[in-house]
Amino acid sequence: MPELPEVETVKETLKRKVLNKTITEVTVLYEGIIESPSVLDFANKIQGQTIKDITRLGKWLIFHLDDYFLLSHLRMEGKYFLKNTNEDYTKHEHVIFKFSDNTDLRYQDTRKFGKMLLVDKDKLNEARPIKELGLEPWSNLLTKEYLKLKYKTKRLPIKTVILDQSIITGIGNIYADEILFLSRINPLTKVNLLRNKDLDNIIDNTRKVLEKAIKEGGTTIRSYTSDEGVTGRFQNELYVHCRENESCLICGSKILKTRVGGRGTYYCPKCQK
Repeated sequence: MPELPEVETVKETLKRKVLNKTITEVTVLYEGIIESPSVLDFANKIQGQTIKDITRLGKWLIFHLDDYFLLSHLRMEGKYFLKNTNEDYTKHEHVIFKFSDNTDLRYQDTRKFGKMLLVDKDKLNEARPIKELGLEPWSNLLTKEYLKLKYKTKRLPIKTVILDQSIITGIGNIYADEILFLSRINPLTKVNLLRNKDLDNIIDNTRKVLEKAIKEGGTTIRSYTSDEGVTGRFQNELYVHCRENESCLICGSKILKTRVGGRGTYYCPKCQK
């Protein structure tokens, strides 16, 4: 958490606030968030750069600067807030981008799991986190033939494999549960046993679930917000995730919780036999 819809919401929120702002200084208060280059190089290179655009690939935010791409992964609890420069720093604000208009873009992360990388403009596709990503959910290359090729040698449960970012990028735990429920697939089903119809359903429902979640501004569970006081609404649309012991909205059976690959997993035993 956050997953693709939440990152998409953060991207759109930031675009309304920081496009065309010029970075005059960077303060790094927790160096572990800067993956590359060194913290000193990171701060020196980014100084004087203007934010031209912000895009998303999978769960990565990509800030388009004059000469570089700034890659940012929010991991569990990363957030960005725009504040006035004269405001005091809070406990969990770890990277502060100061702008020429006396505002700051502050990266806040309670758990400090987030990562940032600064990449040369001509080396984006060579950057490790980018080149290791699979297809976007809306790619024309995402077909049942593609999934059959990726799944044929695997003997893992579909819940584990659907979270593999090297196959389809952007799906996290919440949306995996919802996609499998709508596809009527038990999360423990081995992927090599899935039928063509199952693969088509996974693709169709991945797109439907993520599109609806983006429209609703993401899912607010625990501490996710895309901005100060802004929360998503997709949690009101969830069929199974975090609904243990509640009645299935389709058949009335009790929603069960198990663990698959170490992840809490919710499903309906009747709809997902």
